[in-house]
Amino acid sequence: MQTILLIAIFGALGCVSRYLLSGWVYTLLGRGFPHGTFAVNIVGAFLIGLIMEFGIRSTLLTHELRSALTIGFLGGLTTFSTFSYETFKLLEDGEFLTASVNVLASVVVCLACTWVGILAARHL
Repeated sequence: MQTILLIAIFGALGCVSRYLLSGWVYTLLGRGFPHGTFAVNIVGAFLIGLIMEFGIRSTLLTHELRSALTIGFLGGLTTFSTFSYETFKLLEDGEFLTASVNVLASVVVCLACTWVGILAARHL
């Protein structure tokens, strides 16, 4: 029951963080491209690589805390559903190049950020 409570608390924190971070990024860069969703997914990709690799290599993160951080916080922070919706709307609006860039950049950059997170954890 403690793990479920931690996941719920950290999930709420992740959701609020997503709202604040994506809003800030949209304020800085505008809404011509889904910058806010892209930013939270990049951060989430890096953090999941870092947390999972660090958790595997260290006893500092308990299973409960690792679950709270990844399932809870990162589950609330990152958003595949918003990515899908924003990309669909770009396609529907005839913005095929922007939609393609969003898909390709999101996949490539998020995979790269996960890898960088893993590398960072290996050097901690």
